[in-house]
Amino acid sequence: MMEVKKFTITKRDGTRDEFSLDKIMNAIVKAFEAVEEPFNVSSISKIITHLDIKDDITVEDIQNQVEVALMKEGYYRVAKCFMLYRQSHTEDRETLDKLNFLTDYMEAANAATGSKFDANANVEHKNIATLIGELPKSNFIRLNRRLLTDRIKRMYGKELADKYIDLLEHHFIYKNDETSIAPYCASITMYPWLINGTTAIGGNSTAPTNLKSFCGGFVNMVFIVSSMLSGACATPEFLMYLNYFIGKEYGVDYYKDPDRVVDLSLRQRSIDKVITDCFEQIVYSINQPTGARNFQAVFWNVAYYDKYYFDSIFGNFYFPDGSQPDWNGLSWLQKRFMKWFNKERTKTVLTFPVETMALLTDNGECRDKEWGDFCAEMYSEGHSFFTYLSDNADSLSSCCRLRNEIQDNGFSYTLGAGGVSTGSKSVLTVNLNRAVQYAVNNGRDYKEYLEEIIDLCHKVQLAYNENLKVLQEHGMLPLFDAGYINMSRQYLTIGVNGLVEAAEFMGLKITPNEKYKEFVQGILSIVEKLNKQYRTKDVLFNCEMIPAENVGVKHAKWDREDGYFVPRDCYNSYFYIVEDQSMNIIDKFKLHGAPYIEHLTGGSALHMNLEEHLTKKQYQQLIKVAAKEGCNYFTFNIPNTICNNCGAIDKRYLHECPNCHSTNVDYMTRIIGYLKRVSNFSAARQKEAARRYYAGPNKMGQPETVQQEILGEKRAS
Repeated sequence: MMEVKKFTITKRDGTRDEFSLDKIMNAIVKAFEAVEEPFNVSSISKIITHLDIKDDITVEDIQNQVEVALMKEGYYRVAKCFMLYRQSHTEDRETLDKLNFLTDYMEAANAATGSKFDANANVEHKNIATLIGELPKSNFIRLNRRLLTDRIKRMYGKELADKYIDLLEHHFIYKNDETSIAPYCASITMYPWLINGTTAIGGNSTAPTNLKSFCGGFVNMVFIVSSMLSGACATPEFLMYLNYFIGKEYGVDYYKDPDRVVDLSLRQRSIDKVITDCFEQIVYSINQPTGARNFQAVFWNVAYYDKYYFDSIFGNFYFPDGSQPDWNGLSWLQKRFMKWFNKERTKTVLTFPVETMALLTDNGECRDKEWGDFCAEMYSEGHSFFTYLSDNADSLSSCCRLRNEIQDNGFSYTLGAGGVSTGSKSVLTVNLNRAVQYAVNNGRDYKEYLEEIIDLCHKVQLAYNENLKVLQEHGMLPLFDAGYINMSRQYLTIGVNGLVEAAEFMGLKITPNEKYKEFVQGILSIVEKLNKQYRTKDVLFNCEMIPAENVGVKHAKWDREDGYFVPRDCYNSYFYIVEDQSMNIIDKFKLHGAPYIEHLTGGSALHMNLEEHLTKKQYQQLIKVAAKEGCNYFTFNIPNTICNNCGAIDKRYLHECPNCHSTNVDYMTRIIGYLKRVSNFSAARQKEAARRYYAGPNKMGQPETVQQEILGEKRAS
């Protein structure tokens, strides 16, 4: 008989319980009785001796061992009965779990809170469509894990596959978007659509031939593309293509006389009105929830460029008719879209597109002064968008932070036309807080331990990449085949979360100081070293400080349950503590400056939370601060007030509606990358949002030259 010790087992729901030998013996006895196989205490004991029970063993592992033990002893009919009984109970349990989930989901305050696996504030409504989208997610997780572990076993052996599952189940690592079988996100080139329409990706629309067909076709194309991705769909060429079709309709110099009436109908629309109607058609269509995305709007991203960025990326681009993009028209159209979109957000909550303005800098100044000034102007008018600064056009950020290198013609694709075709195939995230604490608590060098985990992550990502190739070989990834995305230019992303919390555990001050900087660089340099080591001609890796809308909460919960140091209920997605009221604005730019982000080749984002809008001049100075510090990706967040009574939206943070004076108000702010009502956030994320500190003018920084200019402008205003 197996020696009875006190063991802890891990149940199917992740909870732990005391090991019971009696339960195992009773299950074996029932299997013998079911097939009327004779047995006695001695035969049962002999079966039990084959079991290897260890602390934290899973119920599934115990049952697997029982099946093997029965067959070793020659009780094949009993083993079969045990398997069938186990399967029947599994099916009953899964059905009960789904029934319980259904009830809990219906009673949840909103869809994000009700979601068991990936709470998402972009799912605005809780209804039968969102419920249908939630129910199969557990099945997708099991399927994805099986597909991946099978591949890992073939490539690296069972030991590594078991290690991956162990790290996954003990929350050292997290596989993003396990509830979907589709690749993660992409910045697509629209050129294949410009030539062939959507036929190559399963649609039935032909190539656009005029402005009207462009607008309608673009919406259809984005819906089709996004249905084959689990994350965002970025269209960095959108406005450039729109400008092309406007020019074909009204002449390339249309922007010089936008008030000219061109509509001969009773509406008598001007060029400008035709254009804004196009904006309205596209933006409002894409912001509608769609069944293919669990009744949520498409994660859609667009980019704006200054002249130098534009020349670098699209200088050699040719449309099918042989013409080249016109910068003057595009520059006007970009500005017009931003102005229109900013105003439109005072009418209704428009989450998408997520906008990124790409500006080239030189010695701490915007090279294109016109567009640097316009960027500051739009911020001062209350517009919410991201700014990406770079001292050369070797990279571009086109999602809510994801940065992609433009090297080795990374922004051209197989058809030979210049365009954007990149993104991330898969994200595997390391819980740095748990990993660092585990290593230290067990007397290990945390850097060596992290390197082991990150090395494993690279092997897992390579296994995922092989599975993706198989899907493509069988025609399951038409976006790649049709040229919208280039497989070899898509990244395998190593994500990081819990960096600040790990530093706090190590006793470091989360301020711009040498010790904290060395800690950050020491950890992130490990990821970059292995990214370079595993990089090949056809496989690229990058490192991203992930948005962690969902997993930031999960990591804190799991770590607290397992007795780790957890300073807050949601792990940071920044290099500073969001609730820290002592941190000034300039220091936050420093903490997201070059020394801290140099190894984050996949991006990070500074969310500068302010209690009120600044002036154009103040934003100009802060953009200079960002350029000087090497902070390459940032936005300014000022909560917008939404009246629940009259529906009025004000771009200021107010406690009373200025229209009807109701105090029944909600707020719109960025959950991480995108704008939503706070009431759409999950319950845990609403608590996190309430703790965010929004800095006032007294938190601009110490009286250095730039800061003095800012403060002086504030007082003058």
